[in-house]
Amino acid sequence: MEEMIKELEVKLHAIREKDGEKRSESQHKKGKLTAWERIDLLLDKDSFTEINPFVTTRVTDFGMDKKRVPGDAVITGFGRINGRKVFLFSQDFTQLGGSLGEMHAQKIVRIQDMALKNGCPLIQMNDSGGARIQEGILSLNGYGMIFRRNSLASGIIPQLSLILGPSAGGAVYSSGLSDFVFMVRGVSRMYITGPDVIKRVAGEEIGHEELGGADVHAQVSGVAHFACDSEEGCFEAVRRLLSYLPSNANEEPPYVTSDQDLSPDDAINSLIPIDPEESYDVHEVIDHIFDQGSFLEIHEEYAMNAVVGLARLYGYVVGVVANQPEFMAGVLDINASDKIARFVRFCDCFNIPLINLIDTPGYLPGSTQEFDGIIRHGAKVLYAYSEATVPKIVLIMRKAYGGAYIALCSRDMAYDRVLAYPCADIAVMGVEGAVGIIFRKEIAAADDPEKRLQELKAQYLEKFGGPYLSASYGLVDQIIVPARTRLELFKALDSVMEKQETRPKKKHGNIPL
Repeated sequence: MEEMIKELEVKLHAIREKDGEKRSESQHKKGKLTAWERIDLLLDKDSFTEINPFVTTRVTDFGMDKKRVPGDAVITGFGRINGRKVFLFSQDFTQLGGSLGEMHAQKIVRIQDMALKNGCPLIQMNDSGGARIQEGILSLNGYGMIFRRNSLASGIIPQLSLILGPSAGGAVYSSGLSDFVFMVRGVSRMYITGPDVIKRVAGEEIGHEELGGADVHAQVSGVAHFACDSEEGCFEAVRRLLSYLPSNANEEPPYVTSDQDLSPDDAINSLIPIDPEESYDVHEVIDHIFDQGSFLEIHEEYAMNAVVGLARLYGYVVGVVANQPEFMAGVLDINASDKIARFVRFCDCFNIPLINLIDTPGYLPGSTQEFDGIIRHGAKVLYAYSEATVPKIVLIMRKAYGGAYIALCSRDMAYDRVLAYPCADIAVMGVEGAVGIIFRKEIAAADDPEKRLQELKAQYLEKFGGPYLSASYGLVDQIIVPARTRLELFKALDSVMEKQETRPKKKHGNIPL
């Protein structure tokens, strides 16, 4: 037995050290960590348990019988982050280029199944050359098994994808099916077809970074939710994100005792300009309302006319959706609509209450938006909020016009509490446009059209301006002093925290994708 135990120890040691000095050096020269280094940095110390370390490929074609390696180029197992269990896999680019073959895929599928059965988050660390060509259709079938499980687990457990090297072709879709995608500048690459194929097929020359780097997907495509400067920074971001999330859809988000009170903050009174044309940075408002330093922005560099993220309000996790007047006046366009709708649906999956901070002139007009489908994309916001059963609270800070008012504020969209500042302006459109349409002929016939325009604007504002008419109809629950925002939002949240809400029984809806 002693000899057998020694043999086992030797084999296990060889697996743990299988990166080898040369292989590790190769990764480090590319600015990358090894698969094992990533696991060690991400998880709590000494918490990882590997599963299926001895698995190897069964294929013998094309010399694969001479390339068998224990683990088949992927490390799978479970460990803990901040004491909470997670399941993960880490592809090993130093072995077979991290390529996915039959057994490689089966190891990943096993971990996906275990994560789902145990109700724990799944973390995918991708660093792979893609499908293992030598295994042909077995590789493609492996991706199919993985994608289906990504879909089945969606909305039940959080799924996080870390792109820590190349991810091309079919491999990218598992990340696309995840809840959050993390990328690292100078390390991560994601694309369906690489630069060589594009040049050969389309005659277009483009580099790897320009085509599928972190900044491209964080700023242009919106595929990446987080773009980090280093792998270490990426792991810190993952750990922080998980601190806001429940392990599964049957749990509540983690509560932490807050050492910050709910006393008035007079600084908020002066943060929002009265002039509806004047911009400001909504991040400053967010920083004053929620627990200090708690706001974690998601999709920070994409569709910046909308701001979404997770925060804590007196220790309770909430999802924050805010218009950003500093960028495109906070208007809703196609990309902002997609960003908001996806975030709302995620929060609803995992029992995270939603707080909307509203200051928007509406949906963006123009032929480009119309031709690209603003109706379809804008409808996603309506669908997401209508479908959501978590507590939904609105604070109208300034402008709430037209279709954006309906999507983000309307009581008939089943918002639980609607609050407003005294400077809130709730209308079909801004006063200039409304008066120009209603009194177009009268203004044109006036001896002094400009003077008459100003008179009619004043009359319109007196009758329809501000939040009081909406409050008189019961469409605004409360008009609050900005300094008391933190307290009033917490009271609103407290009033609906235990609400129960159901939807008609059906297989699933048909969101306008």
